Amino acid sequence: MIGLGTLVNVATIIGGSAIGVLLGSRLPEKTNRTVTEALGLLTLVLAGLNLVSLTDKGFVAAAGQVGTFMIVIFAMLFGTITGSLLGIERRLESFGGWLQKRLSRGKTQSGEARERFITGYVDASLIFAIGPMAILGSIADGTDHDPNTLIIKAILDGFACIAFAASLGWGVAASSITVGLWQGLVTIVAAFAGAFIPGAMIAAITATGGVLMLAISLRLLNLKPIAVADMLPALAFAPLLTWGVSAFFGN
Repeated sequence: MIGLGTLVNVATIIGGSAIGVLLGSRLPEKTNRTVTEALGLLTLVLAGLNLVSLTDKGFVAAAGQVGTFMIVIFAMLFGTITGSLLGIERRLESFGGWLQKRLSRGKTQSGEARERFITGYVDASLIFAIGPMAILGSIADGTDHDPNTLIIKAILDGFACIAFAASLGWGVAASSITVGLWQGLVTIVAAFAGAFIPGAMIAAITATGGVLMLAISLRLLNLKPIAVADMLPALAFAPLLTWGVSAFFGN
C-alpha cells in the first residue's frame, strides 16, 4: 500500500507527543530545557552524518570532488534568497499560531504558551521532514511500495517526540500535519518519476539537508535563532544544480 509508511509515521508522532506531554507536566522546567539541549546535540550529530553524502561516489562522479561542495553552497544561497522572499518561516509560524488557536478551542492562552506551541511545531516539522530517511523512505515507498524505511523512521520519531513534547508540548504533535503532507507529496512524485531520479541528486538533497539540520541544532541549543524554514527551497535547488553541472560538464 503506497503511503503506509507515512501513515504510520503520523500515528507515532501523535502518540509519542501525547506521552511526552503527560511526562513533561511532571518534570521540572530545568529538566525540560536540558532535554531540548540534548536533542540539539543529537541533531548536530545527524547533520554530520548527512554531510557525509558530499563524498557519495555517484555525487562526486556527477559533479567532481569540489563540485559537490559548490552545489550545496549555491543551493543554500539560492534557496535562502528564495525562501526569504517568499517568507516561508513567517508563514510556517503563522500556520502554527493558527493551529494553536484552533486546537485551544477559543480558550485564552498566555503568550508564552502560544510561543511554546509554535516553536514545537516549527522545530519538530523541520527535523522530521528534512532528514534523509524522510526523503529516501518516501521515494522507496513510492517506487518500490516498500514502507520499511519510513516505518523505522516512524519508530525513531515516536521516541524523539516523547522527548520533544516533554519540553515543547502539543506543538510537536501538530508537526504530524507537515510530515504527512511532505512525505505524502514525495511518495506520490516518486510513484510516477522515482525511477528517473539519479542517486547523485538524492545525495545532493541529503547533503543539503545536513546543512539545514546543523542550523536546526543551533536553534535547539539557543546559540542562534536561524530562520531555517526560509532555507528549505535549497532542497529543490540542490538536485537541479546537480543535474545542470552533470549535463553541461558531462561528468
